[in-house]
Amino acid sequence: MSRNSALIIPSLNPDDKLLPYMKRLIANGFKKIILVDDGSSEEYQAVFEAAAALPECDLLVHTVNMGKGRALKDAFNFYCQKYAGKYLGVITVDADGQHTVEDVVRLDASLKQSPEALVLGVRDFDDPSVPFKSRFGNKMTKYVMQMLIGSARREDPQDHGGSGRISDTQTGMRAIPDYCITEYLTLPGERFEYETNMLIQALHTHTPIREVGIRTVYIDENSGTHFRPLADSFAIYRLIFSTFLKYMLASLSAFLIDYSIFGMFILVTGLLPVGVRIWCATAAARIVSSFYNYMMNRTVVFQAESNMKLTMAKYYTLCIIQCCCSAGLVWLLCSRTGCPEMSAKLLVDGLLFLAGYQIQKNWVFLEAQKA
Repeated sequence: MSRNSALIIPSLNPDDKLLPYMKRLIANGFKKIILVDDGSSEEYQAVFEAAAALPECDLLVHTVNMGKGRALKDAFNFYCQKYAGKYLGVITVDADGQHTVEDVVRLDASLKQSPEALVLGVRDFDDPSVPFKSRFGNKMTKYVMQMLIGSARREDPQDHGGSGRISDTQTGMRAIPDYCITEYLTLPGERFEYETNMLIQALHTHTPIREVGIRTVYIDENSGTHFRPLADSFAIYRLIFSTFLKYMLASLSAFLIDYSIFGMFILVTGLLPVGVRIWCATAAARIVSSFYNYMMNRTVVFQAESNMKLTMAKYYTLCIIQCCCSAGLVWLLCSRTGCPEMSAKLLVDGLLFLAGYQIQKNWVFLEAQKA
């Protein structure tokens, strides 16, 4: 039977398993494979020549190694020029034999069932056959992304991993629907961080996500991987932390404004009772700093293009609650422990800062984020 997806296989210095693997895919109904030679050495060219001779194969060639991200983007661009609309989308698979033909077929069927969803082939990292470095790295990335970026919108809550969390952030096996491909073409990233950027984009744009469990296959402890543990991990985590770091900078600058105004009011109202002094200083400081912080978070941090009235209403609801919590907790600390107002405010607002990030990400700006 004919399948619903074109396949994309980025490859660097493949072994002799690649050609038989492609032939099995073709025998299972896949009529189009876009193979990318990402700057492989001369001794591997016979493999690519044999693959290019297959009628179902289109071969793209990089003169030098440009990275998996660039290979995927070039293949996406080629697909858009020649095959967009002829298939439901593409499935990306690795050339090293880790993705079984049976699992590729399952992702194709899942894409047919949910043509609007990004389908991820996810591995079981509790499987004892998974090398420790892969298990630890993937689980750590999963938890950090969940905390800082958020959860997926489940196309079907009965799917594998239906809690909304992406259970395998580093999977290279993905069925990408047609409408997402041009959107992903403009994303930054030339190596493995590009795949992380695709997931971040899907989360921010609320693309429905399905997960399909796949076999966990590691050959020789995954020794053939081209993943650079330090350089590529740094690039991936830089992407994941980028929104939070921008939030930190915006909040720090807003806090400096807030803290300065708070301190000024404490000085000029020194004759007032401590409770009145704290509440008045908190309100005056928050009125000024909150508008600045809202505009920074809306335009720079969460890049919310629409629904300004709604996001502002939500933001100031949160702001009022945080303001009351800040003043109340600062007053409580000062009255019960004798802690100076300025020190108490540093402690209280530090805790409210972390809570505020999660609330703004998951409620205030959730529906208005563009990317």
